[in-house]
Amino acid sequence: MIAKTERNYKWFALSCTTLGALLSVLDGTILTIALPVIARDLHSSLETVMWTLMIYMLSLAILVPTIGRFADIIGRKKLYVTGFIVFTLSSLFCGLVQNGGQLILMRFIQSVGGSLLLANSTAIVTDAFPKHELGRALGINGMVISVGSAIGPILGGALTAINWRLVFFFNVPLGIIGTIWAAVQLREIAELPKGQRMDWPGTIFFTVGLTLLLLALTFGVMAGVTSPLFIGGLAGGLLLLAAFICIEGRVEQPMLDLSLFKHRLLAAAYSCNFLNGIARGVVTFMMIFFFQIIWGIDPLRAGILMAPFALAMMVVAPLSGWMSDRYGSRELSSIGLALSAVGLFGLAHMHTDTALAEIMTWMVVMGAGSGLFFSPNTNAIMGAVVPERRGIAGGTRTMMNNAGTVISLALGVAMIGSSMSPSTMQNLFIGIQIGSQGVVVSEFLAGLHRIFWLSFIISVIAAVVALMRGPHQAESKRKAYNSDSVAYQSE
Repeated sequence: MIAKTERNYKWFALSCTTLGALLSVLDGTILTIALPVIARDLHSSLETVMWTLMIYMLSLAILVPTIGRFADIIGRKKLYVTGFIVFTLSSLFCGLVQNGGQLILMRFIQSVGGSLLLANSTAIVTDAFPKHELGRALGINGMVISVGSAIGPILGGALTAINWRLVFFFNVPLGIIGTIWAAVQLREIAELPKGQRMDWPGTIFFTVGLTLLLLALTFGVMAGVTSPLFIGGLAGGLLLLAAFICIEGRVEQPMLDLSLFKHRLLAAAYSCNFLNGIARGVVTFMMIFFFQIIWGIDPLRAGILMAPFALAMMVVAPLSGWMSDRYGSRELSSIGLALSAVGLFGLAHMHTDTALAEIMTWMVVMGAGSGLFFSPNTNAIMGAVVPERRGIAGGTRTMMNNAGTVISLALGVAMIGSSMSPSTMQNLFIGIQIGSQGVVVSEFLAGLHRIFWLSFIISVIAAVVALMRGPHQAESKRKAYNSDSVAYQSE
């Protein structure tokens, strides 16, 4: 085993976190390609298909902030290694399920492992790298995520063509390698304060309140804004979250440091993460179904057609991370979101006879915009907090992005469903009807255009918000101050 030194430990830490990120991304992109086949094989309804996809994202949004706070108390390594173990075992059982209900349960357990990985990965990297190299490290991490996004659909298509269960079994050897590597290589290097404790009342109110709110904004929206699920979930969630805010303002060691949102840079960066999640969360999902259902393309070819988006992000992410170390994140983040908006504008004009080259062009523009946004925005967040708050800061960043993605998926399905009958919707998304035969193409495209236009508008708003975080200042003129346990540094 290669000996670790203070000088090279940062690269060992980065290798552990990128492997975890790669595993998580591969699982999501591979599964999306396989969903129609899984639904047919397990005789699942549209609701089961959506739960299979969204239970993972819902759980991440809810669990990651709590786990991030817990990591700030006991350290990152134990939780990260545990995440690898849980994710690996649950992937094995996902491949052995016999019905949709079992798959949803196993996906939830898998999400617990994913939450343990995601809540700690960014904090581990931030602990290991000096501030002037953090953007480059996060850019490399983003590049690996992009590689996973690029090969995931292709790999998913190839595995699905053999047997969809291989989609989950594929995670197992990677998970075993990741578990051993993280257990051997990682160590705790940040000195965390003694006597820290969990805020259990705040944790309970936050978890239940956010769960109700996200359920209302996802499945409640699909059921209709006048449905009891939407009204009851929205009201209950908002009341519990209001109580949570009151609790957090009175306890000595809060579960979620609300002072994170008091500072201009952090508030804008988190808001951009949330808005970007809403804008782009549904795009990949809808494009995969467009290729498979409307164009009648097999899963493997559909996966290949998704590659330009991820390849563009792979090229741009490390470059933008390096640039953010030198020039700050404000302009880079805003330009990235604006580029994503341009790509969405182009996709909003897509039709069944649109040339493939044109669609690929808009996907490349979107991918480049995403790569230009993610690394600088994450650099701004993680570089602005002290070590004992990096777990919750990273967890909050993940929560905002995943909450936006969940809402994006729900809004997308609701917009598609508003233009066609429930039976057509069911047949469309489980892939019983392929191509123009039996599928009301014009209705699907009408919903698709509404989705992309809304995503375009949200991306423009996010680009403006990114500019509101304040002007860039030279490194020598940076100012730092401590307030409510947060060390904030202006860019």
